[in-house]
Amino acid sequence: MLKENYEEVRSRIDNACVRTGRNPEDVTLIAVSKTKPLSDIEEILRDTNAIDFGENKVQELVDKYENVSRNVNWHMIGHLQTNKVKYIVDKVCMIHSVDSLNLAKTIEKEAAKHNVTVNILIEVNVAQEKSKFGLACEEVLPLINEIKDFPHIRVKGLMTIAPFVDDPEDNRVYFRKLRDLSLDIQSKSIDNIDMSVLSMGMTNDYEVAVEEGATLVRVGTGIFGARNYNI
Repeated sequence: MLKENYEEVRSRIDNACVRTGRNPEDVTLIAVSKTKPLSDIEEILRDTNAIDFGENKVQELVDKYENVSRNVNWHMIGHLQTNKVKYIVDKVCMIHSVDSLNLAKTIEKEAAKHNVTVNILIEVNVAQEKSKFGLACEEVLPLINEIKDFPHIRVKGLMTIAPFVDDPEDNRVYFRKLRDLSLDIQSKSIDNIDMSVLSMGMTNDYEVAVEEGATLVRVGTGIFGARNYNI
């Protein structure tokens, strides 16, 4: 069943690309495995060509990193506390949720200790929901200018978590606003700043996100099914 779910999501991504004249290879599907057992990840690895997985808890990511049967690309997609950075800085391919100068400084410091360079995305709360983390759109460029010269960080783009809505079309405005912000920053040609990645779209709205330019979509329930948050 996981194989069928994964392939169904991938097919819908590909179709969204076709509708908008995009190359499906330009969109990466991140299977969000948070709260799911390692056995589910192993099943996906065995039965599909998936290699990108997303986690939002540091300890869970570390446990799976240490026990998974093969190398995969781990994405830290949840809110990251500064005191937890040291545990994952050398284990993830990308941190999606950088939303403060303090966090960026901590990532830089820990990355230097581990002699690694960390790919990060700036998290933007485009819809300005009080319950969500992330910068306001107007705060993004000032933060980028503060961290652009950090030698162990590479800003690769932007991320947002859109509101949970009944109609995915309601989120198109937020995805478009993030894309426009990305293009505006890219046009400034800031040294060491790349805006090639847009991480946006989840189970409920990833097709609309792809139509609006997403290069990474984060799908959990659509692949693994409903989550048990009591584990």
